[in-house]
Formats: sequence, structure tokens, C-alpha cells
Amino acid sequence: MRHLKAVVFDLDGTLVDSAPDLAAASNQLLAQLGRSPLALALVRPMIGDGVRVLVERVVATTGGMPANTELGGLTERFLALYEPIVARATRPYPGVAETLPRIAKLGLTLAVCTNKPERLSRALLRALGFDTLFAAVIGGDSAPARKPDPRHLLFALDKIGASAAQTLFVGDNEHDVATARGAGVPVVVVSYGYCRTPIAELKADAEIAEFSALYDLLPRFDR
Repeated sequence: MRHLKAVVFDLDGTLVDSAPDLAAASNQLLAQLGRSPLALALVRPMIGDGVRVLVERVVATTGGMPANTELGGLTERFLALYEPIVARATRPYPGVAETLPRIAKLGLTLAVCTNKPERLSRALLRALGFDTLFAAVIGGDSAPARKPDPRHLLFALDKIGASAAQTLFVGDNEHDVATARGAGVPVVVVSYGYCRTPIAELKADAEIAEFSALYDLLPRFDR
């Protein structure tokens, strides 16, 4: 690699399918509220904008905010339920475990930029054995702003010492593309994640249906 220095990844929907554990924690919270559980298929499209938004969507779908309850409090309750099961059923997507080390061996710096809280992101990566691959893990609570605000990604670049021109961002939804565009970073989207918009409409620099395809795509961005 001549000019490409770093590859930054979204986490949920890009590297890992965390929907089963997020749905389980959501249903535990709903049980505490005396509400019926939601099917995984209903929770999956609610994921991708951070825990607070997920809780807001789950509660709205099942009857709205309970009386005398604040979203912040429900979010804290959700986090307490989710943390012990953060890696119970969450698994990397096919090709991730094999491809990440191959990319790292090219001499590229890897980082994670996610709206998930940093503590939970690190715990998940550690449980999956990926933690040593990443030079930085920037959560939604550890940057000046959250995606789709480009300051989230720019904060990550500052942490790893890479410029926008030296970096490639890899995500799965419209917020990832907007973040990368705002930061001036080229972006690749995976087609298997939690996107609520048709992939073709995102107008990313490239699309991949399998994570392993990213490796052969890297020379295109080594400008």
C-alpha cells in the first residue's frame, strides 16, 4: 500500500450481527415494563443509530413512553440488561474473522467508529478475539458527536494519526455514508447489514455483498 494508511469500520451491521443480543435485551426491558416481546425481525431494522434510539423505537412500537418515565432512565436500564449478554449470540459476519488480519498484515491501521458505547464495543470485540486488531475504538459516547456527524469519524482519524485522504471507511447504512462524505473519506458499504435505505441509493464509492471482497477492493483506494 502506497498512500492508504487506515481502514475504519462501523461495528454493528458491518463487522458483527448483534441483532440477536440487542433484541434479547430489548425484550428483557419490555418484560420489566409488562409488555409483550418483539420478534427479531422487528428489532433488526431499529438497530444502527445507537442504544438510546433503539430503546426509543422499541418503546414507541410497543405502546409509547410509560408514564413518569424518561428515555434516559430506560436507556440505562437497557444497558444494564445488555452488557452481560453483549456477546452471547452476536457473531462476526462471514469472512470478517479471516479478512481483518489479512488487511492488518498489509500494514494498515484498523479502527472502529460506532454509535455503540465504547465500553460495550470493547467488551464485544474482546469476547470475539478482535480487540488486538484495532488501534482505536471510538464509541458514540467517546467522541464530540455521533454518526452521522462527521466529527465522530474525524475524531477517530485524529486518534490513529491518519488524514481523510489516507483513510477508507466501511459501513452498512445511510448514516455511515453521510458520516464519511462529511469527513471527506471514501466509503464502502456492505449490503448485508441494517440499512433501511436501498443500498444503490446510498451512492457509496463501492458496495460489497461479502466482507472478504474488501481485501481485493483496497488497491482501488490506494491512491
